[in-house]
Amino acid sequence: MSMKKQGFPYRKTFILGFGFAGISVIWPIFNNFVPIFLAELGLTATVIGFIMTWDNYLNMFVQPIVGERSDRTRTRLGRRKPWMLVGAPIAALFFISVPMLRSPVAIMFAILFTNLGMALFRAPTVALLGDLFPPEQRSTANGVINLMGGLGAVLALVVGGLLYRYGRLAPFLFGAAMLLAAITVVLLFVQEPEVPHAPDEELSQGFLASLREIFSSGDRSGLWVLVAILCWFMGFSSLETWLSSFGRFTLGIDPGRMSLVTSVTAGVFLVFAVPSGLIATRFGRKRVILVGILGLTLLYASGLLVASEPQLIALLVAAGLFWALINVNSLPMVYDVGGEERIGAFTGLYYFASNVAAVAGPQLVGVLIDVTGRNYRTMFAFAAFFMVLAGLAMLQVREKQPASAPAQG
Repeated sequence: MSMKKQGFPYRKTFILGFGFAGISVIWPIFNNFVPIFLAELGLTATVIGFIMTWDNYLNMFVQPIVGERSDRTRTRLGRRKPWMLVGAPIAALFFISVPMLRSPVAIMFAILFTNLGMALFRAPTVALLGDLFPPEQRSTANGVINLMGGLGAVLALVVGGLLYRYGRLAPFLFGAAMLLAAITVVLLFVQEPEVPHAPDEELSQGFLASLREIFSSGDRSGLWVLVAILCWFMGFSSLETWLSSFGRFTLGIDPGRMSLVTSVTAGVFLVFAVPSGLIATRFGRKRVILVGILGLTLLYASGLLVASEPQLIALLVAAGLFWALINVNSLPMVYDVGGEERIGAFTGLYYFASNVAAVAGPQLVGVLIDVTGRNYRTMFAFAAFFMVLAGLAMLQVREKQPASAPAQG
């Protein structure tokens, strides 16, 4: 059956990308300043580390449930937008309260509800990628959206740093304003596709039912994709957490300069986000992800030999490229194996796997570092090992070749 070929809807993609940019503005400001505020209150590093992972603990449970619930939400606004209307104001309100508080209990309360507000709308916002784009456009769309999210993170770091001289509240006001403005753009200019009311038996299925379905399905591709996601985030998250310590205590790089060094991966990721989606559209998502996994495995293994700042920078440049091949195409791959009817549920499962890794990976590496007498190079061996496991899991996935479908307007 012939079908008219349509150009890629970049305008619609960039508008949706504003929502991701708004989400991405919050976390760099949060991660840069909140640990300092907590330390000034006299909290120990162990307690601060626990508090800074609250979002991951919440996301393990809230995002999968919210994602699946948004599949079943039926309102005049659509399925996803009501969750944005609830979650974004909660997150913004408690986010700006963090720098104004001085009591440890009060600031922890504000952090908890900031994290809860973000968890309420992130999965539904991300699920719009699956709602608005047919399978053959999702890698390219996710590349554009990741580009927008990366620009939001860079904007937060640069503007937030400049605003801090005007007081500790200023960066947080900027972040909250950007979040609300970005979500407003999505609410006003993104039109959700209409979906029929689901039958009662479908409405009765929840997140746990979706999880059971993955384990009991004859085609285990959905399970293997989630295992792969868990494994590659175990490696990536552990390096993200401990890389600055490696630079400071092993290579002797000044912490301020190390902040610039670690930004190299993010910068390269931005450059290759859109090309990674285009490459996967041409050669297939599974193949491109496997190339990224192989590249990171070799790079992380070579990290055991890094002995200078230039060598570390070279590793991080290449890592940004290979990480783009994986990260841009992973969520569309989840949708491929999950099916069109469960986009929200599988978005939640994606975040469940990634957040389990974000909690477990850094903590396991911390134990390894202590056991080996503060040898920070163990993080490279740990990351390489889990990248190998991710590759083995991806080899078990049967990639579905989606039939071409027109983009929704």
